[in-house]
Amino acid sequence: MSLNIVLFEPEIPQNTGNIARTCAATGSKLHLIKPLGFSVNDKYLKRAGLDYWNLVNITYYENFEEFKKTTGNNKVYISTTKESRYYTDVTYFDECYLIFGKETAGLPDYIHREYMQDRIKIPMIQKVNARSLNLANSVNIVIYEALRQLGFPGMI
Repeated sequence: MSLNIVLFEPEIPQNTGNIARTCAATGSKLHLIKPLGFSVNDKYLKRAGLDYWNLVNITYYENFEEFKKTTGNNKVYISTTKESRYYTDVTYFDECYLIFGKETAGLPDYIHREYMQDRIKIPMIQKVNARSLNLANSVNIVIYEALRQLGFPGMI
């Protein structure tokens, strides 16, 4: 049993490193859709992930179309600030995909249109200067809700 965490064109190496560490600690798979805003050899990426890199199942994709070929019939959710349904209002399934956009721009409109019925959000107060949460924090919030619903499989 596992979840699939998908980062669309991530830009900040520390975020990706922290997310990789969460994937290692939860047995989740990490999918990175290019272009990446950093080198995978980046010292900040490695520092954030510490010695967890060998524990993470990572797949790289040249673009979103290449990635889509791998999802099969598994459920896909996209995390966005442009939705009214909370991340706690949906049912998560084994092997589902949780997609998160790049730090500065989120997900492009064509992905929103394709997955309009599969959008979720993390609630926040309405402040102009508080546009969104940190990407790594957002992934952690959603992944642990999904794992909670699945009964924390294989976890102690």
